[in-house]
Amino acid sequence: MNLHEYQSKELFLDAGIPILKGMVADSPEQARKVAKQLQGDQWVVKAQVHAGGRGKAGGVKLANSLDDVELIASKMLGSRLITKQTDQMGLPINLVYVESGTQIKLEFYLSLVIDRTKESWTFIVSSEGGVDIEMVAEKTPEKIIKYTVDPIIGIDSNQLSFMAEKLNLDVNLKEQFIAIIKKIFVLARDTDASQVEINPLIVDQNHTFVALDAKIVIEDNSLFRQSALALLKDSSQENDIELRASENGLSYVSLSGDIACMVNGAGLAMATMDLIKIHGGEPANFLDVGGDATTARVTVAFELILENRNVRAILVNIFGGIVRCDVIAEGIIDAVKTTDLSIPIVVRLEGTNVQSGKAKLMESGLDIISADDLSDAAEKVVKSATNYKESS
Repeated sequence: MNLHEYQSKELFLDAGIPILKGMVADSPEQARKVAKQLQGDQWVVKAQVHAGGRGKAGGVKLANSLDDVELIASKMLGSRLITKQTDQMGLPINLVYVESGTQIKLEFYLSLVIDRTKESWTFIVSSEGGVDIEMVAEKTPEKIIKYTVDPIIGIDSNQLSFMAEKLNLDVNLKEQFIAIIKKIFVLARDTDASQVEINPLIVDQNHTFVALDAKIVIEDNSLFRQSALALLKDSSQENDIELRASENGLSYVSLSGDIACMVNGAGLAMATMDLIKIHGGEPANFLDVGGDATTARVTVAFELILENRNVRAILVNIFGGIVRCDVIAEGIIDAVKTTDLSIPIVVRLEGTNVQSGKAKLMESGLDIISADDLSDAAEKVVKSATNYKESS
């Protein structure tokens, strides 16, 4: 679950991580009022959306007067921001964060993420702040410093000192930097955050570290014990189909292709999409119906798939373990009948009650293409999508 910048900074403030004064506003008039309360002669107006790259997309603007603040807010609020991390529709700007201006002497990148390969927290630090860390990793990887925390020992002060030295920080800044890192670790641990990012972490005119931006991602699976944080969820920032999928126990991610996939199991879903691409097709989505899929859930999955007007064919790839192939077959039949499906559908079933499932599909009288294995299914669905596109 992503948090907005203003929400992340509230958590930063509680954790003792230095931030600039700022407040959120939902109207141009409120933005002006906020800027006036903050005083000063320079402010930054920031669109609150769940996407990076806001600055390059016009979502972060400098204002030198109260009139400027109000004007910028009026242009942002109610519009949609398109960044490299959004689709072509962009994300709605319902709130702006108005923050006091400051001088920037130095910029750094700092984040704490869960490294799945090392099964622990990893700090990532770079002297190149305010830019895409992926670009730094590609062009100047030597400027990235990493430290993986031993889950048994915990934070190693010597490693923190080493990172500070690699950044060429003086004694004063070194102490501040280490203090911030320790506070980030405690914050991430206490909130079950899978990512805490500051980009940039700046040194201001007072020779003090300040978190100029803030991004926190809370692990979804921990929300049952983070009830206060769960209330911060902003559903307006989520893809409508993905949101409804989640509400129905489905894992769905929209993609740019025209071949829809419905699979049980994340690993199998990834393999399915890979084979579609190998055979010359492009997946339209990632959709995992889970190991305990029901007929009703399969029907909902089809409904969500068909909302994507780019879809030219559907591949259903089910390996029956906990989920039974005959149950999936019933769901497919019901979905095809209730949704008035007109595009080609290729089905590959394997596992528990597979013969019963295949028999149900055959006896349904529906125009469903059966596949023997995954490679055969991928080849058939790519060919079906191509034929459908040419004939429509």
